[in-house]
Amino acid sequence: MAYPLSYRNLEEIAEERGYHVDHSTLNRWVINYAPELEKEFHKKKRPVNRRWRMDETYIKVKGEWKYFYRAVDKEGNTIDFLLTAKRDTKAAKRFFKKAIKRNGRPELVNIDKSGSNKAALNSINKEDSDAPKVEPIVIRQCKYLNNIIEQDHRNIKRITRPMLGFKNFHSAQKTLAGIEIMKMIKKGQMFGGDGLSPAGQFYSFAA
Repeated sequence: MAYPLSYRNLEEIAEERGYHVDHSTLNRWVINYAPELEKEFHKKKRPVNRRWRMDETYIKVKGEWKYFYRAVDKEGNTIDFLLTAKRDTKAAKRFFKKAIKRNGRPELVNIDKSGSNKAALNSINKEDSDAPKVEPIVIRQCKYLNNIIEQDHRNIKRITRPMLGFKNFHSAQKTLAGIEIMKMIKKGQMFGGDGLSPAGQFYSFAA
C-alpha cells in the first residue's frame, strides 16, 4: 500500500471499477503474501550506507501502543524495521541484530537519548570485541541528525492512520512489512528498477 487508504477504501475503489473484493479478503492477501514479498525484495535491495539513523515510533495494536523500530541511512534509504511489544534493551538489540544480519555492520549509528538503544549497541560491541577485524560501532546521540528518520516515520504513519489501528500483532507486522516494501521501491532501493514505475518494479519481483 503506497497511499493513505483503508481496506474499505480499496474495496470501494475496486467496486467502482467493476470488481468485487471484500476488504477482509484484501487484508488476508496482505497477511499471506507480505512475508514472501519481503523476502524476494531483499534479494534485490541495493546496499545501504554504513552511517545509520535509528529511532522508534508508536503503532496502535488492539487499542494499545506498540513500538516500531526503524532505521534509515544518511541518504534516507530504509535499512530495516521491527515491531515489538516492548521498548527496552532486549527489543532494541533484536532490531539491531536483524538489521546487521540483513544489511551488514554499520560504522556509526545515530540514536536519540534512549538509554535502551545505547545499551543495546554497547552490548553488541562487547559481544564482538574479540572478533578479528571487527571495529566497534560508533554510537552518536545527536537529535537534529535524526530529523531524517523522524520525517520517514511520518510517511509511514500517513499510510497507517486511516486504518485506525490493527486488530492483532500478527496482522500489524505483515501489513507494516508491505508498506515498508512499497516505500523502499518508491525510494529507488531495488536493483533493476531504473526506468520502471513503482508498480512496474513491484510486478517485476512479485510475479
